[in-house]
Amino acid sequence: MEPRHSPNRTDIEHGIFVNRHQFGLHLLQIFMVGLTIGMIRVVVPGLAETEFGLADQAFFLLTSFVVVFGIIKAVMNLFAGRLSEQYGRKSVLVWGWLVALPVPFLLLYADSWGWVIAATVLLGFNQGLAWSMALNSKLDLAKPSQKGLVNGVNEFSGYVAVGLAGVMTAYFVDWFGAREGLFIFSLAVILLGLVLAEWTIVETLPWAARHQALVERPDAEPDSRSFKQLFRLASRDDASLVAINQAGLVEKFTDALVWVFLPVYFLAQGLTLVEAGAIIAVYGLVWGGGQLVTGPLSDKIGRKGLIVWGMWLCGAGVLAIPLSQGVVWWSLEAGLVGLGMAMLYPNLGAAAGDFAPVAHRATVIGIYRFWRDSGYAFGALAMGLAAQISQDLQTPFWLVAVSMGLSGIWVALKVHYSDDKDPPTTASEKRG
Repeated sequence: MEPRHSPNRTDIEHGIFVNRHQFGLHLLQIFMVGLTIGMIRVVVPGLAETEFGLADQAFFLLTSFVVVFGIIKAVMNLFAGRLSEQYGRKSVLVWGWLVALPVPFLLLYADSWGWVIAATVLLGFNQGLAWSMALNSKLDLAKPSQKGLVNGVNEFSGYVAVGLAGVMTAYFVDWFGAREGLFIFSLAVILLGLVLAEWTIVETLPWAARHQALVERPDAEPDSRSFKQLFRLASRDDASLVAINQAGLVEKFTDALVWVFLPVYFLAQGLTLVEAGAIIAVYGLVWGGGQLVTGPLSDKIGRKGLIVWGMWLCGAGVLAIPLSQGVVWWSLEAGLVGLGMAMLYPNLGAAAGDFAPVAHRATVIGIYRFWRDSGYAFGALAMGLAAQISQDLQTPFWLVAVSMGLSGIWVALKVHYSDDKDPPTTASEKRG
């Protein structure tokens, strides 16, 4: 009898359609994780002063919960892939939901900003473990030629949920009150995510082992590079991976801005929490929906151009928001930023997979996700300091716009596919 992770099992077949049941269940997992983080992206910054005791104009403290989230999620991303290669994708997914169970109670009984930060720490663990595993499992199930499509539908499911959760929780707060609304919504989502992960998800390591067996020569030595060697490869030695990783880090400046400063900025302009949530939802829905097109499109026309132009579109949209006035203009600009994110986001992850050694794809993608989500911490910290020093809510918008423009230039100059084949079917073989 073949071991359950054996690459020689005859019942293993790759492809989204043939594995559509499990693929769909993992998409549902991503949707639930998106709802979990989306619930605090509008309500918590918008009500930081009135509900959680944060002083007016305390911009640096306002960003502290995003800084903490970014650090925790980045570290979890770094090790989630390695842990899953040892303990299995499903186990790590379940751990991600278990660690989130105290979050609803922390938000319900929060009597200071410190409680919000504690809840955010646990959400960082949840995101780093659960989102990473649901994505890696779908990559295991799919064909190598479907990486762009996988990343596209994955991020569509997650970020549509983020956008919807922002609006839904704004209504829950309006109906039940801030703490009670967050408690009801978060407890229902986290319990459902845990139950589905435990009772419906199948371990996909056998599919990952089969991927490796299909690309390795029978006489080839096993790729036994250490985590330290892989981290150095992705963070210093491979110019393309370094460029991809820095772009992932910088694009999180945009999302941190939307998370922390857009609700506060719109409320300062006289909008209600529901109106602010609706505009921000445009960003999330365009981002999420657009990835259904841009992910598979990159499998046909290449990823680099979509990434570069996506970075520049985001920067332009961010800069336009403080230079305009009115709900209609802000909604259009939020959509423009969402379109830019749809172009760059799934394709950065797919590009990291292109250049990753096949045997260590989960680890290298984890390293990419480490650098990407550390952008929450670096970006929120930089924006918080800039706003605190200038006492001007417009300063972070300029900081993000310039950063996105420069990062796009770096990708344009430094990402190089072998033989100019973007995307290659077997880039990782050539690199690995």
